[in-house]
Amino acid sequence: MKVRYITHLSKLDGLTDEERRRLAPVADRYAFRLNDYYRDLINWDDPNDPLRRLVVPMEGELNDWGELDASKEAHYTPVRGCQHKYTDTALLLVNEVCGAYCRYCFRKRLFMNDNDDATLAYKPGLDYIAEHEEITNVLLTGGDPMIMSTRRLEPIISDVAAVPHVRIIRIGSKMAAFNPYRILDDPDLLRVIGEHCTDKTQIYIMNHFDHPRELTKAAREAIRRLRDAGAQTVNQCPIVRGVNDNPRTFASLFRELSFMGCPQYYVFQGRPTAGNEPFEVPIVEGLGIFLAANRHVSGLAKRARFAMSHRTGKIEILGVDERHLFLRYHRAHRKEDYGQMVVARRDDHAYWLDQLTVVSGPQSAIESAAHYVPYE
Repeated sequence: MKVRYITHLSKLDGLTDEERRRLAPVADRYAFRLNDYYRDLINWDDPNDPLRRLVVPMEGELNDWGELDASKEAHYTPVRGCQHKYTDTALLLVNEVCGAYCRYCFRKRLFMNDNDDATLAYKPGLDYIAEHEEITNVLLTGGDPMIMSTRRLEPIISDVAAVPHVRIIRIGSKMAAFNPYRILDDPDLLRVIGEHCTDKTQIYIMNHFDHPRELTKAAREAIRRLRDAGAQTVNQCPIVRGVNDNPRTFASLFRELSFMGCPQYYVFQGRPTAGNEPFEVPIVEGLGIFLAANRHVSGLAKRARFAMSHRTGKIEILGVDERHLFLRYHRAHRKEDYGQMVVARRDDHAYWLDQLTVVSGPQSAIESAAHYVPYE
């Protein structure tokens, strides 16, 4: 199936002329991109349709709120296009285009004119990875690597797989949701994946389904073919206001993904990125949604961790009582922070660690929070 891309609001059926006029300044600041496959999944009669909210600009994106690099990824970029935050994992940002642009994207700076993060010249990052034998996992991301032609993607996968100490190649992609025909209509892509799923190297496709309605027949078939090719498939997504911020939606998503052999890996707390205020859900509310959804699914559908990708590490959000919020460093930049508990005063309005008052935890968390008082 030939999928056509829409890069200007004037070409988007379903919007009135007035809506196009009001939303044009938003699309000018934060890039807009869609395709006719995903457009047809949207209920245009419902202004609050969750899939519409995922991809159509909103005026609230222009609010003065957040920062473009909320997790300070630039601090962990030794060479352009390569991030190395955690000891055994490195990221290669290999492109700056996606199948469509999620309005809540935490890396929307890549799609702006002055972007200097991603690069098509991946060899400097590859050389860095080759020089660091502790790196066993490499995540290809961007942008979306799978929007690239297989002709361009194959040498990247081959070169990374050729590094002796790299055992896992992850490909972060929403193409199975945005355009499953990218997978269904390209046997060469499946061949490349199959050729690099060996005793030495495994490929994981880190999918990005946000809502059960994205799990169309075509999307399910795309996941099946990726698995048949030899890849492991998982899913990760954030909690997004107006999209999946209720237990029933998440429970349905977790359940169906487990039936597909693509279990949920992470649920993320939304990063405080510039333009993302309309999509934010406070930590305590998000935890309640996550735990309630897990109560309605079986063990294999409840494997996800709820975490925030903070500047200091990946912090798992564990629980809450009347007074405190309980967190743990699931991953950390500083080795001494791994596994450390963080106890903060409960704040139902906080959406990020930096807004919390930490009462117990490693220095990294204490310094990031607004205030620190001794644990009582």
